[in-house]
Amino acid sequence: MTESTAPAPRSVLVTGGNRGIGRAIAEAFLAQGDKVAVTSRSGGGPEGALQLTCDITVPEQVEAAYAEIEAAQGPVEVLVANAGITKDTLVLRMSEDDWSDVIDTNLTASFRLAKRAAKGMLRLRRGRIVFISSVVGLLGNPGQVNYAASKAGLVGMARSLARELGSRSITANVVAPGFVETEMTDVLTEEQRTAISDRVPLGRYAQPDEVAAAVTWLAGDGAAYVTGAVIPVDGGLGMGH
Repeated sequence: MTESTAPAPRSVLVTGGNRGIGRAIAEAFLAQGDKVAVTSRSGGGPEGALQLTCDITVPEQVEAAYAEIEAAQGPVEVLVANAGITKDTLVLRMSEDDWSDVIDTNLTASFRLAKRAAKGMLRLRRGRIVFISSVVGLLGNPGQVNYAASKAGLVGMARSLARELGSRSITANVVAPGFVETEMTDVLTEEQRTAISDRVPLGRYAQPDEVAAAVTWLAGDGAAYVTGAVIPVDGGLGMGH
């Protein structure tokens, strides 16, 4: 591809882009030549990204982050809502705060981010929204009632947005990873890791860049006619759901 025909870099926002899956996604967009902003509560991110400290559960901080992104790299054309938390415990021990904190971060904040991004996308008459869900949102998991509910909610949100925004060439999709090699899974014992991988038809954990590849595909020209979809990156763990 010659320089004259190279696609113009897009303005991309990845939340939770300082580590793990989010960082891999941000790095993949940067490798494509896109302009990438990442947010996290603690700051940081890959080299070359606009690194912003933002608590996505605070509306004022989200608005301030969008204003800074728009000033630096233009309206957000690709939103990847990746940031999320867990507060796992059995339902009878789950407090109101355990429930609300996870729902606020994983689901409500994703609504807030998508709503704000849609303003610019509607004016541009194009855009890509990708929510990072989880196989747990499709299968359920003991001790994760709050997390599973929040991740399942992203599917309904994406499909509603797909119907609402599709006439303006804005797509909304979901990527549902299974078990991924990250800092969160590094703390598991070898016995726990083996028990998990034995449930996966491919017999291994995913690498963060394998999740990133699905995200960049959904945001690329090859997926222009894909919207309202749930793309599993789970080694076959959740097949049929």
